[in-house]
Parts: sequence; structure tokens; C-alpha cells
Amino acid sequence: MFGYVRPLVPELKVKEFERFRACYCGLCHELGREYGAAGRSILNYDFVFLSMLLWGGRDSCDYCHRRCLPGLFRKKCVCASAPALTVAAGYSVILAYWKAVDNRDDSRGAKKLLSRAVCLLLKRPYKKAAGLYPAFDKSVRERLDGLHALETANCPSLDRAADQFALLLSSASGAAGEDSRRVLEQLLYHVGRIVYIADAYADLREDLKDGRYNPVAARYGLTAASPDDGTRESVRETLLSSVDLAAAALALLPKSYWTPVTENIVLLGLPDMIDHVLAGTYVTAGKRLPKRPQLGQNGE
Repeated sequence: MFGYVRPLVPELKVKEFERFRACYCGLCHELGREYGAAGRSILNYDFVFLSMLLWGGRDSCDYCHRRCLPGLFRKKCVCASAPALTVAAGYSVILAYWKAVDNRDDSRGAKKLLSRAVCLLLKRPYKKAAGLYPAFDKSVRERLDGLHALETANCPSLDRAADQFALLLSSASGAAGEDSRRVLEQLLYHVGRIVYIADAYADLREDLKDGRYNPVAARYGLTAASPDDGTRESVRETLLSSVDLAAAALALLPKSYWTPVTENIVLLGLPDMIDHVLAGTYVTAGKRLPKRPQLGQNGE
């Protein structure tokens, strides 16, 4: 999966970081409760962000203490099961399954075998999730089919390719209430666009080496894995434009218990991620939570 949508942790207050960590762990437990160990294996930051957006205007969150394998001997404070976590868990399973299918069809060698194994692992959880959320499953399949058609045609338009994934993610707004659905649709559209383009840029070297379609390479006619300054600046501008539009949509949503965290993610986390991706220094965090930095002797 992706995992690009996460907060800039040093800028979070302690209580805000604890909320984020509890939601992250809560989604992990929800995936385990609904879909078993296979569900937990696809936990990522993007759907933690989605669960916060789907929470609604509630001014609090119910917490409980649970154990997990990384902290078997000490219970952690986690968000108790909630409708937003249940929906985010189902949606993440659906997207992870179809992404694995897409990777299986496009890869070769060991990567193909690995993707095939992931498909088998997620097949039963996917069937359950697709039965619960058929509209989202249909949207994911249609948008990935459209994206595959553009890839097959070696489409030179970055916007057309990014639009398919952006529309895919924006369809998750269907789980929101009527009062915020249209705004959330716009927010998720631009977040999806950011994720797709950033992931394409991060994969430039590998895609060019393996001869796979890459929308950034197709748009700028790249044959080398190191884009020039003009290309980087152009990609930066289009990504930051979507950040601005996502921030504008976020500002229109009702304030909630999660607003300080979601504002950090959109206003600080996404721009920071973009800077690191374009500089080639972005490191995915895998399944681990980001840690709060240690303070120096002067408290900084």
C-alpha cells in the first residue's frame, strides 16, 4: 500500500500524538477483529486519516486498553471499536486486495509470486469487505480498470492518470453524513491525487529500470531516474496546488475531536512528505508508528 498520509509528528502536541496513536492502534485492532491477521497486515496511515474524517462531529472518542504483539506485556490505550474504524477497515481491505491483483498482473518474477501470495491471503477478507461495501468495491474496480487502460496506452497526461486514483479515493466519501459528503469528496480527491503522483515520483528509478509505465516519466519524457530541477519544480507545484485545495476543503468540514490531527496531516504532513519524496529522502515507516523526537537538554 501507500502510507504517505501521516502527520508531522514533531509539530503535534503530546495529547494530539496520543490521539493519533490510539486511532492507529484502534484501526489495527478493528482490522484484526473483522478480518483476522491478514487484515492487520495491510494497516497503513492513509486509512487512519480516513477513519478520523469519517468520525463525524463527535467531541470525544471512547478508549480501552488492549494488548498486541508489538507490546504483548503492556496494554495500550486504543480507540474502541467505532463505525468509522469499521468502515475504514473494510475499505482498506478492498483497496489492498485490488492493488495486489494489479501488482500480480503487472509484475514478473519474485514480485509476481509475492503479489499472488498477497491475493490469496486477502481473498477471504476481501469477499467479506466487498459484501459489506459493494459500492466502494465497484468504484475501486472501475477506477483501477480505467487506470490500467491509461497505462497500457502509455498515456502522457499526468492529470488523467492521477484523476483515476483521485476519484477512487474520493468515493470513500460515500460513508460520510449528508452534511459533509460533498466537501469530504473534494478533500479525498486531492489527497488521492497527491498520493498517486508522489508514489509515481518515488517509483521513478524502479519503473524506468524495469520498463514499466510511470505517469511522471511519460509526462516529462524522462529516460533517466534523476529528473532535472525544472521537472522537480513542476511536480512540486502541482502537488502543492492539491495540498492547498485539500486544505480549503478541510476548513469547510465541521470541527471535531480529530481536527487538530487532521489539520496537522494536511497542512504540515503532506508538504513535508512532498519535500522528502522530491529530494529522494522519503522513508516509508512500514507498520510502525512514528516516534516522537527526543528533546535536547534545552528542551528543543
